[in-house]
Amino acid sequence: MSLPLVLNTNEIKDSAGASINFERLGDAMERKLTFFKTGEAPAYQHRLGISHQEIGSGLKGRRRSQVWARKTHISTVDNVTPVTSLFYTVSDIPIGAITSFTEPYTVFANLLSFLASKGASSTILFNGTGYGAECLILGSL
Repeated sequence: MSLPLVLNTNEIKDSAGASINFERLGDAMERKLTFFKTGEAPAYQHRLGISHQEIGSGLKGRRRSQVWARKTHISTVDNVTPVTSLFYTVSDIPIGAITSFTEPYTVFANLLSFLASKGASSTILFNGTGYGAECLILGSL
């Protein structure tokens, strides 16, 4: 599967659930790809990125992938200074030792629900209120 040129309706959302459109920036060179938010101000970039690296061979073959989101915004302390927030996740999958991706998908679902929201009975809200998100954002344990 290759990513589309534009990530649009319902593919990327903010914490309130509103859709945000991102467009591909350049080509997928050297197993890396970046997207920019449609209509972003050049001084306040809002980017998404993906990169992959494969190492080893045979049963020892692994793929390490990184997905990140970065946004430059104004400081809420002085309302003048540009600051940048960055979040990323890394997967390290033993691609040489598995024939299906059931277990990696399960582990990833665990991570997403840990970050997404607390107390969801059956529908997970990706509003960043999960215990894992609080640990990441607030530095709590």
